[in-house]
Amino acid sequence: MPLVLNVIYVATLILLSPFLVYRMVRSGKYRDGLWEKFSGDAPNRIGEGPCLWFHAVSVGEVLLLRPLVREMARRRPNWEVVISTTTPTGLAVARRTFPELITFYAPFDFSWATRRALGRIRPSVLALVELEVWPNLIRSAKKSGAKVAIINARLSERSHRGYRRLKGPLGPTLHRIDAVAAQDEDYARRFVDLGVPIDRVSVTGSVKFDGLESDRNNARTRELRAELGLSPADLVFVAGSTMEGEEAAALAAYRAARRDHPRLRLVLVPRHAERFEAVARWLEAEGEAVVRRSGGPTAAGGKPTPIILIDSLGELGAVWGLADVAFVGGSLLPGRGGQNMMEPAAYGASVMFGPHTANFRETVAQLLARNAARRVAGAGDLAVRLREDLDDPEVAAARGEAGRRFVLAQHGASGRTLLELDRLVESSHAQKSA
Repeated sequence: MPLVLNVIYVATLILLSPFLVYRMVRSGKYRDGLWEKFSGDAPNRIGEGPCLWFHAVSVGEVLLLRPLVREMARRRPNWEVVISTTTPTGLAVARRTFPELITFYAPFDFSWATRRALGRIRPSVLALVELEVWPNLIRSAKKSGAKVAIINARLSERSHRGYRRLKGPLGPTLHRIDAVAAQDEDYARRFVDLGVPIDRVSVTGSVKFDGLESDRNNARTRELRAELGLSPADLVFVAGSTMEGEEAAALAAYRAARRDHPRLRLVLVPRHAERFEAVARWLEAEGEAVVRRSGGPTAAGGKPTPIILIDSLGELGAVWGLADVAFVGGSLLPGRGGQNMMEPAAYGASVMFGPHTANFRETVAQLLARNAARRVAGAGDLAVRLREDLDDPEVAAARGEAGRRFVLAQHGASGRTLLELDRLVESSHAQKSA
């Protein structure tokens, strides 16, 4: 099986090589960490004690590890934690968020790369965040004596259908997984349907709830408000994790609303760093003055600039704390499935998102059932709903408070997840000493 997978991976790389080489030359994408990924050249861990290897694909998965790592340090201070990521932005955020930990690029799923990386890290448990089923990585982990878990596990209907078509070839890999800590009952049932033994699947809740800041007066949000030149009298509309086309919808809604609400400020946070420059140029072409986060603090006492562009990584969690009204991107147009609407809800903002939220189906259903958020049908409806919230702030505030109460009631997933990891570490070390 490893040889077959290696051949498939190599053939895929050959087929995609013209595109990959073009992107490398044109934008530098895929170049960073290429040798480490291909060779499995992970850091050589020195310690001999229990070790948890968390693999988080990119920025979102890295950031949700914060409550887990914090709780781990409190409960098990003698355990080592290492974090791998796949993307350059993910690794940059991991190094900034966890400067005290070993952070590195995960190996490509070639047998030699995964075997070498496992030999250098020597984890007790390999914990894959959300859904990362890599056959050679999982096989190498098991052969090294490590246990394998999927934590904060989620499996959308679409992903479930795709994996079901591969149920035969994936069967041995799924049977090697020692624990699945699922976010909810639906996700748990889908993992069982794919062939993970039912006694290895538990519902622990979403770790994302535990990592959510709910205090608008937290130090980072206070600093941002001052540095961005926002005054207490300003009304703030944050459009975050936006994709192409959604900035235009947010700008149109903002322009329509600011005629009656001149203290309204728009804060735009594009989802992908490679779009920062294009969005800035587009705003200027639209005749709007722009404050860019990368430009440093706004001069105190200067004339407020209406639109703020957050062209930096890892700050959206604090930016949501500025919002009176929040639009969560990746949801207005098909193909993305939505982004995390729990972050602005935790602050008590009046939250809106578009019709395409398949990635957060259960969360959306819970928020809507509690009148704790609103779904907008399109760009025009976004403008209407923004005006409604600004015209009736008491109703908007009540909706935001309902969202905040819902989020606070979900806390505790980190502790339940760590109980599963505790069990696996003990089992791993009992097995190695037997």
